[in-house]
Amino acid sequence: MTPQNMSILNLVLQASWVVQLVMLLLLSVSIASWAAIFRKLFALKRVKSLNEDFEREFWSGTSLNDLFASAAQNAKNAGPMERIFASGMREYQKLRERRITDPGTLLDGARRAMRASFQREMDVVESSLSFLASVGSVSPYVGLFGTVWGIMHAFTGFAGMEQITLATVAPGIAEALVATAIGLFSAIPAVIAYNRFARDIDRVATHLETFIEEFSNILQRNLGAQPSQSASGH
Repeated sequence: MTPQNMSILNLVLQASWVVQLVMLLLLSVSIASWAAIFRKLFALKRVKSLNEDFEREFWSGTSLNDLFASAAQNAKNAGPMERIFASGMREYQKLRERRITDPGTLLDGARRAMRASFQREMDVVESSLSFLASVGSVSPYVGLFGTVWGIMHAFTGFAGMEQITLATVAPGIAEALVATAIGLFSAIPAVIAYNRFARDIDRVATHLETFIEEFSNILQRNLGAQPSQSASGH
């Protein structure tokens, strides 16, 4: 290969089949990781918007029963915070229907229901993070494997040569190094996205946990003020 033909495309085409396979794998992983990044970006944006909308309505003075009725009707399009609220209210009302009047039992039941719903919501929000973490940690090593294999293949081809110059060595090594470059190209965006999403998800989790505590306090006040009536306001 002449210096004029040492473009990235020619280097890829001239590489051994093992190195080409590694490059194809890394490119496929890179495309999949970018798709996961955009999906997660839009999903987190939607989660934040839905949580903010519900929290605004929650603190607007609307009664808890009206909020619960609205959440039940809007279950498919509700955000995590609204579903957590609905889980707590549903358990609270079920316990009241069973003639349970002990405030501690009612509050504990609502808390446990909200905690279970919180875990389910966080499992959904955290989806794809493990994939991005795997891409970020494994891709460089896969690229390095392609590079090592390519260099071994290149030096095997030099075994029968009597005179080896930089011009004869450079193309084979360059072909192999492309695999490392593609591995880094796959890993770097995945690592950056993972760190960004992990930080955003921590904020969402903190926001939801704060809401659970605030809603629990509201239920506790209602139980203390009106132990024989359903929660109707806050």
